[in-house]
Amino acid sequence: MDKTFNILMYSHDTYGLGHIRRTMAIASQLKCRGVNILILTGSPIVGRFEFPEQIDFVRVPGMIKQANDIYVPHSIKIDPVHAMSIRQSIIDATARSFQPDLFIVDKAPRGLKHEIIPTLQWMKENGKTRTILGLRDIMDDAESTIQDWTEKGIYEVLEDLYSEIWVYGHKEYYNPIEEYNIPESISKKMVFTGYIPRKIHSRSCPEKRKNGRKQVVITAGGGGDGYPMMDAYLKGLEKHGPQDFKTIMVTGPFMAKEQRQDLARRSKDLGVTFYHFYRRMEKLFSNADLVVCMGGYNTFCEILSHKKVALIVPRETPRLEQTIRAQVLKEQNLADFLPWHRLGPDEIMSKVDNLLNNSQKIKDAVKNFKFTGLDVMHQRVDYFKKYCK
Repeated sequence: MDKTFNILMYSHDTYGLGHIRRTMAIASQLKCRGVNILILTGSPIVGRFEFPEQIDFVRVPGMIKQANDIYVPHSIKIDPVHAMSIRQSIIDATARSFQPDLFIVDKAPRGLKHEIIPTLQWMKENGKTRTILGLRDIMDDAESTIQDWTEKGIYEVLEDLYSEIWVYGHKEYYNPIEEYNIPESISKKMVFTGYIPRKIHSRSCPEKRKNGRKQVVITAGGGGDGYPMMDAYLKGLEKHGPQDFKTIMVTGPFMAKEQRQDLARRSKDLGVTFYHFYRRMEKLFSNADLVVCMGGYNTFCEILSHKKVALIVPRETPRLEQTIRAQVLKEQNLADFLPWHRLGPDEIMSKVDNLLNNSQKIKDAVKNFKFTGLDVMHQRVDYFKKYCK
């Protein structure tokens, strides 16, 4: 059998859908002849996704954040230290057995609670694996990021243990090198890929248009903190009466049961189509005239891939990443946004009405937007395959 090029990907997944969705999107696009991809993840819902040939996953015990820097097991009832030991053992054993040519880490340079540091050190000593850190376009505001990275020794990890750093954004929109005081010893390893496109669904959506009505999709990603946005939206519908557009609501699998049940009951009364989880969101986006969402990186990449108009309602805690992204995207005419602290029934309905009827500037900008993320990553992988064996 010919030698394969093995890519190991790590996604710590303690909260939400963002990390595993980004990892899955990258994996599905990097897959080609002679390439095997194995994903290490703690996502409790990874099994709900479709895995194409040449891509598989290893599930480590899930952890959830209980308080600042305190994590507990998601399902199994054991001591957190024991759970972390199991995770680290699985990660290290998988890396040594799989013998990856590339190790791509999503967002967390040290992994959860330093769990991938031993693996990164082994790879450095072994010399056969190139290590890649993938960072989204914006981490947090400059002051918070610099403080966090300094206190946790992140700058040293980036310099010592990573071959390259891929930034999934545009330097012209937001420059982390300047914002986060990244020294030249690290910045020379940084590759700005641009945004990562998602699978586009072009066939007829299950939620077909009826009587030519426009369609609004409202989604909260994983849903853990999306209730206030969806509550305000339904209150707007309840207050202003029947609308001349159809709404499809997807709460996400991590919304609290009581909140989800409340939204489901009210949606039924209002004629809103309601989903707890929708595995292929691209089907819904394909027919949408407007998508109302929070400011997560992955959701917006999916919306932009479908060339859709978006209203972003970015959270402001525990970090300002989504708010900064929303501001940047509005400056580029790629979306509109409603600040979280101004969220209310009248405010969100006013934005929805305006974007359904007066959004040509955004439509033109998203139509002309060029995705470069996959092309750049393919170039880097081809380079490693050719020169770093």
